Amino acid sequence: MRGSGRPREWDCAVKWLTMDVIALAGSLRSASINAAFCRAAARLAPAGMRIAPYRAGLGSLPLFNPDLEAAPPDTVRQFRDALGKADALIIASPEYAHGMSGVLKNALDWLVSHEAFIGKPVALINTSPRAHHAYEATLEVLRTMSATPVPEASITLPLLGRCTTEEQMVSSGEIAAQIRNALGALQAFLHVGAQDGPSFPIS
Repeated sequence: MRGSGRPREWDCAVKWLTMDVIALAGSLRSASINAAFCRAAARLAPAGMRIAPYRAGLGSLPLFNPDLEAAPPDTVRQFRDALGKADALIIASPEYAHGMSGVLKNALDWLVSHEAFIGKPVALINTSPRAHHAYEATLEVLRTMSATPVPEASITLPLLGRCTTEEQMVSSGEIAAQIRNALGALQAFLHVGAQDGPSFPIS
C-alpha cells in the first residue's frame, strides 16, 4: 500500500463505518407526512448511518423525456450522482388514486437507464396502512428496475391522523421504535453486503 502500509481490508472496513443513505419523499406538499418521516428518520438513524433527505426535492426534476438521455439536464445529473454515491435509499411516498405519486414515478423513470441504480438497496416506507396499492406498485417498479428492496426495512406505519409531524414521530415511543428497528434492519443488510463483497488477501 502507498504511504499507510495498512491492508486494503482495513480501508474497506473504514468505508462501512458510516453508511450514507438518501431519503426520498414522493410528495411536494409542504406539510407532507412522508417528507416529515424522512426528516425524522435522519434524526433517528443508528450510529454508523447517515441519512440525508434529498434536499433539492423531486420537484426539481423535469418531466422524463427519453430524448434528453444523451445529455440530461443538470438537475437530473445531480440527482443521479447523489443516488449513485448513496449506499442505500429510503422511499416514503403517498398513494394517489390507488397509484404511486406522479413525482415519484417521474424520478424513478429518470433512473431506469442509470446503471448505479441496479442492485441499490431500498427501504420502502408506507405511512398509511390503508394505502397499499401504491406500496405494491412501487415494489413492482423497483424490482423491474433491478433495485433491491429490503423486506425487513420496508414497513407500514400508522401515521395518518395520529402522528403527522417530524417532532411527533421522533417523540412517540412506539413510532420512533418502529423507525429505529427498520433502520437497524437496513444497516444490518448493508453490513452483510459489505462482508460478502470482494476481499483482498494480504500478499
